[in-house]
Amino acid sequence: MRALIAAGIGLAVALALVLTISSMEAPPGKTSPKPLLTTVPKHP
Repeated sequence: MRALIAAGIGLAVALALVLTISSMEAPPGKTSPKPLLTTVPKHP
């Protein structure tokens, strides 16, 4: 029973941490208009 309570408390703490981090504003900045290269160039 104690393990179940501990797991519930841990889950609640983890959820609170995620909500706190996600509620913060994103840092100012721009994304690059250039797409990232996702393919490996051919070897000679």
